Amino acid sequence: MPEYDVLCIGNAIVDIIAQSDESFLAENGIIKGAMNLIDAERAELLYARMGPAVEASGGSAGNTAAGIASFGGRAAFAGKVADDHLGGIYAHDIRALGVAFDTKPLTGTPPTARCMIFVTPDGERSMNTYLGASIEFGPQDVDTEKASGSKVVYFEGYLWDPPRAKEAIREAARLAHAAGREVAMTLSDSFCVDRYRDEFLDLMRSGTVDIVFANDHELRALYLTASLETAIEAIRRDCRLAAVTCSEKGSTIVEGERTIPIEAIAIDELVDTTGAGDLYAAGFLFGYTQGRSLEDCGKLGSLAAGLVIQQIGPRPRQNLRIEAEQAGLL
Repeated sequence: MPEYDVLCIGNAIVDIIAQSDESFLAENGIIKGAMNLIDAERAELLYARMGPAVEASGGSAGNTAAGIASFGGRAAFAGKVADDHLGGIYAHDIRALGVAFDTKPLTGTPPTARCMIFVTPDGERSMNTYLGASIEFGPQDVDTEKASGSKVVYFEGYLWDPPRAKEAIREAARLAHAAGREVAMTLSDSFCVDRYRDEFLDLMRSGTVDIVFANDHELRALYLTASLETAIEAIRRDCRLAAVTCSEKGSTIVEGERTIPIEAIAIDELVDTTGAGDLYAAGFLFGYTQGRSLEDCGKLGSLAAGLVIQQIGPRPRQNLRIEAEQAGLL
């Protein structure tokens, strides 16, 4: 039996989340709804200007690992922090959630990555990320036993920004497939897709990636089309299994000729969409690694995403296993 259900690989980032208005974004040149990569100087500037904030361990794949653990799954995370204050906070937080994390920290500079997230009244999040130590993640940080011994190796598209991480992902995928495991990725962000469209398509078409998670904006960007239906038909040909989220319209699971629609759960109030896609992937992958039907996987993803958008921050405050049991999904 594999030691872990899912090994999540991604940028280890401390999230600093504050609420703001549209004018703040405009005044500070922040692209609404996107993940903007920034340098250390701009990170300091935005931090000085932002209002009261919540600090928490984040990063897309780290959020997914936390969600899987909350469902009761066996999750591991690989990502690089520095041997500094924020790095210590990150490691403590993710381990406290029940996620195995033992990537060796970086000694010296650059410091641990941080992401300043500005949440507007409509719940949309605009992210400004200083990648810091996370860009030092490389092949030497891939744990052979975890990559070979996890049912699924999952990574975030954001990892395609730091160059050595690409080598690490390809090595992890090679180890996983050699052991008969599967590899999944999230497209992460439509701007990320624009940067690496050809490489992402090659990962799918070459069989390096078996499962793809995307929202409707990312999928349409991948195939350069305004039509979601056209994009879904395209990914049906390119990838064995895909899950496409469409906010309040729910999600669509695509496998071969099968198309499975999943409804979004009803929510009381949209507070913050940070982590919605990450938690959808968590629910889906938890169900998938437990041998549940694809419909059940989608419902678990929808539940986790629907819960996390009703709070500030990307890590679920509820016990997702209890929530799923109460919803009749487990």
